[in-house]
Amino acid sequence: MAVVIFGFWNVPVVRNLINPLKLFTIGWHELCHISAAILSGGRILKITIDPQVGGATIVEGGTPGFVLASGYIGSTLLGGAFVLAGWDTLVAKVLSFILGVGLVLPLVLVRDKLTIVLTICYEALLIGFWFVDHAQALRWYCLFIGVMNILFVIWDVADDRFFHKTNDSDATQFAILYPRIGAHIWATFWIIFQLIALGGFSVLGIYAFKARR
Repeated sequence: MAVVIFGFWNVPVVRNLINPLKLFTIGWHELCHISAAILSGGRILKITIDPQVGGATIVEGGTPGFVLASGYIGSTLLGGAFVLAGWDTLVAKVLSFILGVGLVLPLVLVRDKLTIVLTICYEALLIGFWFVDHAQALRWYCLFIGVMNILFVIWDVADDRFFHKTNDSDATQFAILYPRIGAHIWATFWIIFQLIALGGFSVLGIYAFKARR
């Protein structure tokens, strides 16, 4: 799934097909930055959520390290929850409501006609998968979303490093905030962190749901 997501995230033309899923992933990541900024006393100056150039949250005040780290940590936690849904139908059904709402909310900022049509298609799939093989297909849908979110740092760094997107990755922002540590080191740290989290949530899913059957 990670290989497929990486291809769809970056390959021209094809990448437009997952715009709603990218907006959901990027939107949650930015929401975590926004929440951390507000909690630490900061003020939001500007928010960008775009499937082509990535997301960005411009903050004044707050605790910079906390605000920056919240993005990758938040993506990891949400992704982990969706990964767990890949092992249990009930969890998948609960999280499908979050996904259903999360797919629509970014349209407040993005009015692209293709994205709107695709969002309707993904919402229809979400509903339809409830009735396919006792919602087993819904588990795979949630697992795909989980991998996309929990490994967000990979897509974020690739956008910045190899595809030169307008908005810097959080790894680059960490290097600016703490200049003694290079962006590549920050990227490596967060990639390892998210890979360990993916493994951990997978083991948890097996232990919590498969082992009891």
